Amino acid sequence: MSTNTRNRLESQYAGFTLEGTPHALSAWFVVALRFLLGGMMLFAGIGKYTGEAFDASGFLVHGVDPASPVSGLYATMAGNAALLEVINVVIPLTQVLIGVALIAGGFLRLAALGGALQMVAFYLGGWEGEILALFDSTLIYAVLFLALAAFGAGRILGADRYIEQLKVGSETLVEKYPKLRYILG
Repeated sequence: MSTNTRNRLESQYAGFTLEGTPHALSAWFVVALRFLLGGMMLFAGIGKYTGEAFDASGFLVHGVDPASPVSGLYATMAGNAALLEVINVVIPLTQVLIGVALIAGGFLRLAALGGALQMVAFYLGGWEGEILALFDSTLIYAVLFLALAAFGAGRILGADRYIEQLKVGSETLVEKYPKLRYILG
């Protein structure tokens, strides 16, 4: 097993400093987390295509707790037939795309943001206004998606490592287009 003598985690924010040295196995667990969350999203999306016809109105109307701050918004969304049709296509499609992206480690930050946004939307729909809601699994998943983005998990045994190094003229892709660093990684 290799040891980790170079890598450090460091951050300073609002007068607080966090620092530490990750274990040599950390990279493996980041990849495992990427595969697990990717598989979860991929199979959630595939299940919506292979099972009964997916209809988000069930969640938007009946799955949202009345105490939720988005209950009125979600009910309005369910009442708009055109918007509901878009939602019925977008949810399973993005779940499949997010899953594939996480498993491949390509465009990881964009995929992780998409996964986190979906989880927050599901979290808000199920929010009952209690402090225990902080420990709801959908909120925990949202944080895990953001952790993958923060770790640059696509650079660890993932496609982003190679995408970033693609040559465009005499520069790498991210040298020529630095804003791509926000969606790759």
